[in-house]
Amino acid sequence: MTDITETPAPIPTTIPAAPSAANSKRRRWLAIVIGAFVLAGAAWGVYWDLELRNTQSTDDAYVNGNVVQITPQVAGTVVAITADDTQFVKAGDTVVELDQEDAKVALAQADARLGKAVREVRGLFATTGQLGAMVDQRASDVARATEDLARRERLAASGAVSGEDLQHARDTLAAARSAEMAARREHDANRARINGTTVANHPDVLAASAQVHDSYLELSRTRLPAPVTGFVAKRAVQLGQRVAPGAALMAVVPLDQLWVDANFKEPQLATLRIGQPATVKADVYGRKVVYHGTVVGFGAGTGAAFALLPAQNATGNWIKIVQRVPVRIALDPRELEAHPLRIGLSMLVDVDTRPSAGEPRQQQAAAPPAYKTQVYEAADGHSAQRIQAIIAANL
Repeated sequence: MTDITETPAPIPTTIPAAPSAANSKRRRWLAIVIGAFVLAGAAWGVYWDLELRNTQSTDDAYVNGNVVQITPQVAGTVVAITADDTQFVKAGDTVVELDQEDAKVALAQADARLGKAVREVRGLFATTGQLGAMVDQRASDVARATEDLARRERLAASGAVSGEDLQHARDTLAAARSAEMAARREHDANRARINGTTVANHPDVLAASAQVHDSYLELSRTRLPAPVTGFVAKRAVQLGQRVAPGAALMAVVPLDQLWVDANFKEPQLATLRIGQPATVKADVYGRKVVYHGTVVGFGAGTGAAFALLPAQNATGNWIKIVQRVPVRIALDPRELEAHPLRIGLSMLVDVDTRPSAGEPRQQQAAAPPAYKTQVYEAADGHSAQRIQAIIAANL
């Protein structure tokens, strides 16, 4: 037998190289991703420190404005409606007309009473002059009676005049003096009614003028003007309707006098101040249109406090709810003109709280009236002209 001896294979002394290229690529991408996250975090931190930390935002904000009611000042029947919903009207334009016949009759009667009063006062002035002349006549009678009595008293000593004639002369003098006193009293009484006055400012004429003024106002108020320039809304009046003073017939909305009521949460109010700038975006235009506004005021209470049914928190199962306070943001009129808004639109408000030198909301000073209309003042001027014309025609 032959012994076969197997020689073992030699053991390799080196280990094959690992795929180092794939690992290095993976590590490089991992470093890039981590670096991107670190840079994004750092950028977000800087942005938060510079912007977000100094900005208070809310999307609970809505456009608000004045809704000017058109209400009659006198009762009457509607005979014309010259403006309807969505129509544009200017301040002073007539929007509703009431029947004028009763007011015209009342004004004609007042005109007649004023003319009559002017003529009666003219009569008082003339009567006063007549009574003055009567006083002079009575004084002349007294002087003549006094001379007659003196002459008869001188002749009575010689017996040329009887005692009866002397007594008649005395009685005539007494009667003349009484007539003079009565004439003076009547003259003084009549003069007291016109003393220190003229026909135009006599109390009787002034009273009649006030009636003309009142009747003219009643007539002018049968035409209801638009107090402001804006768009008609909420028309509720109909032709032939009998309306009473104070009834809401329609409204006029001036869309150039709008603002934003932004409802901020309680923790957001600590850094808000009057005068801080704000940027406002409207859902109707999207983020491409930005309005620039200013904080001008803070509500005196939360929305729940002024609700029709205020919340009653004194109950057993009470749950705390964060409240909101309305903050008024005034808008730039030029931006409003370029991009009109409507009352009730949703808005997104960002307030920059870095300017903190404004007045705190508790120290806001009262501002002068921001709204005023003069459309009702024309009636006074026309009434004054009418009264002067009537007085001049009857002088």
